[in-house]
Amino acid sequence: MDHELWSQLSHAMFDVARAFGRLPRQTYDTHGIVRVYLWAVLHDRPVDWGTRPTRWSSATRPKRIPDQSTMSRRLRKPDTAGFLDKLAKRLSGPAQSCLTKALDGKPLTVARHTQDPDATSGRGAGGMAKGYKLHAIWGGDPMPPAWSVQPLNVSEVTQAKQLIPQLKDEGYLLGDANFDRNVPHDLAAEHGHQLLAPRQLPGTGLGSRRHSPMRLRAIHLLEQSPSPFGRQLHHTRGTIERQFGGLVSFGGGLQSLPPWVRTLRRVRLFVHAKLIINAARLRRIGA
Repeated sequence: MDHELWSQLSHAMFDVARAFGRLPRQTYDTHGIVRVYLWAVLHDRPVDWGTRPTRWSSATRPKRIPDQSTMSRRLRKPDTAGFLDKLAKRLSGPAQSCLTKALDGKPLTVARHTQDPDATSGRGAGGMAKGYKLHAIWGGDPMPPAWSVQPLNVSEVTQAKQLIPQLKDEGYLLGDANFDRNVPHDLAAEHGHQLLAPRQLPGTGLGSRRHSPMRLRAIHLLEQSPSPFGRQLHHTRGTIERQFGGLVSFGGGLQSLPPWVRTLRRVRLFVHAKLIINAARLRRIGA
């Protein structure tokens, strides 16, 4: 385990806890619940593993550790989600204005024979699969400014309609050919962004139906403009997409869904924790 990474997470949790407080009749404050959960997720172990004192070092072990039943009950509570949200904002820091952002998705697959009622079939990496997908808009901050987890059969365009309105600044939104639709272009424009998404068949005709003016502008920038600005800008999408690569490429990152993380609620909670851990890693290395 990366002790410096845990130290970064620990200090951020203490900062959030100072302003968070404790609800009446709570035996364990929310900070203690989140601390045990993040310890287990960081080590890619079930929650029950984190409730055992022997799984902690003398330097990291809390004075009191809740049992498994308490953890299971409290992880469902709104105050736990609220603490994680505040922790994510604390680690991400003040939002930085970023000219370019990228829309992307990462399949989180499970075994095809799973009994998980929320996992669905859809397009994964390299073909059809079963599971979930992390949808995110990545910018220049350690945390994505907008993200969601949905069953794998929910399309990226459908989720884009939920994510794009969460953007606060202005700039260019870079996507792949899946987003070359009128609705995402118009929606991005409504929220201060020009969507750049290449067509499936560049250089072909557009037919006679109506097209969004913002989509036509994107086609001009990517295919017709004598200036290379649009093409060069879209080329930077690969750099931003590497944030997904960073999310999965370190010990404690989001490599896959372990067997004990099933149902949409648990998957969302697990992904939230992994994004927070990754944000702490980026803060530690100064990225």
